[in-house]
Amino acid sequence: MTVTDPVAYWARLDPSRPAVRGPWGTVSYGELDRRATSAAYRLAGLGVKPGSRVALFLRNGLPFVVLANALARLRAVCVPLNVRLAPPEVRWRLEDCEPSGVVTEPALLDRVAQAGWRQVVCVDPDHPEVLPQLASERVRLHDRHDARSVQGILYTSATTGQPKGAQLTFGNHLWNAMASNLLLGCGAEAGWLVALPLYHVGGLAVLWRAALAGTFVVVQERFDPDEFNRELDSGPAYTSLVPTMLEQVLQARSRRPVPPTLRAVLLGGGPVPAELVERACRAGWPVAPTYGLTEAASQVATLHPSVAARRPHAAGRALFGLRVRAGRSAEEPDEIRVRGPTVMKGYFRKPEATARALRGGWLHTGDVGYVDRDGYLHVLARREDLIVTGGENVYPAEVEAVLQAHPMVAEAAVVGVPHPHWGQQVVAFVRPKGPAPDPQDLLSFCRQRLAGFKVPRRLWVLDQLPRAGLEKVSRQALRQLAARYLSAEGGS
Repeated sequence: MTVTDPVAYWARLDPSRPAVRGPWGTVSYGELDRRATSAAYRLAGLGVKPGSRVALFLRNGLPFVVLANALARLRAVCVPLNVRLAPPEVRWRLEDCEPSGVVTEPALLDRVAQAGWRQVVCVDPDHPEVLPQLASERVRLHDRHDARSVQGILYTSATTGQPKGAQLTFGNHLWNAMASNLLLGCGAEAGWLVALPLYHVGGLAVLWRAALAGTFVVVQERFDPDEFNRELDSGPAYTSLVPTMLEQVLQARSRRPVPPTLRAVLLGGGPVPAELVERACRAGWPVAPTYGLTEAASQVATLHPSVAARRPHAAGRALFGLRVRAGRSAEEPDEIRVRGPTVMKGYFRKPEATARALRGGWLHTGDVGYVDRDGYLHVLARREDLIVTGGENVYPAEVEAVLQAHPMVAEAAVVGVPHPHWGQQVVAFVRPKGPAPDPQDLLSFCRQRLAGFKVPRRLWVLDQLPRAGLEKVSRQALRQLAARYLSAEGGS
């Protein structure tokens, strides 16, 4: 099976059709195609050829979109890197993937230099050719790709251990885009607003969905809730957010009505609180809670906006072409497994990790959940977040849902910390909606709704919860914080 380059396709069919919009203006498919071709020739002049790996250390913007397309035409492998990484973290990833070069921008150049990588090209974000300083080399470019060929290597967030580079193929991206568009009904007249980082699979997937449908993408250089709402009012029908971003959007929008053009807000990137889904639905937002992961090219299961209000605790049904297995019920959960054409080729240069993840034709996600009688997936916890206390399993999402149901709690995070007798003990952190609640009142609230072994043994109130990539709560940072607090209190 071959995958046709969707940008090249629309450039031939309708070159004036809008493709990408941002602070730089609007770029048509014809112009995007021309810029990608120009950038590909310049990358070839740098020595990039089929199979070369090139790291993109770029913020959201036109250069990222152009270069991702240019690398595909050279059949080179795109390695997007998180621009929030510290120099040692950048160095580790570069040493792991050994790219032919790194493309960055002036504002980020110092961090790449500190990482000690020499093959660096700095783009001019405001120049129409993106790579004006490089000489061109006329080589053969490609607008058709083997579906099994690797398009990119995306590093996982590595909540435990070192990150792993998931190899995603052209076929992975194509199938995910087709299945997502089929579920959401995305057509050429409906655009996407992307505020997620393009270096993250959730942002990168939007580029594929839009290009496949021949629609436009509005790219936010950085997430700002007020600017996001202004862009949303300009007509995009679809967007994708993580829960903390939606919280800010709802707060910033206040009493203003939902744009009539908005059809779906994909909501994922971590546990989606049922309370947030219910609140958004009451306000008229077409939210679509989603379960996905990098190793499956983004979406795996999605709850259609039409049923979100009735099933706020669910993550949806498996997308077209995918199969999902998990436990039978909340009382009998099991590891979530995924099978289908969106599952990665494997981890880059990590055969043992690949063998552990891809077994018997299934991707073993490490996440825990169940599929109900109607086929809806419910996600309870990531495997590494599961708390085992006194031989009993505690799923953080269940305890967090109870805490977030309290009227004074805006956000909650539950983690396990070592305990000399029970193995682990449950502790919790909350971010208040207003004045700080009394921790004892919150614990009493939990005791009325949870089995005793699930009730947190300690609870602390924070102004903000620490964040990791994509604004996810950093459970690792919370475990470390809990250890410090417990030590200061004189024990566990």
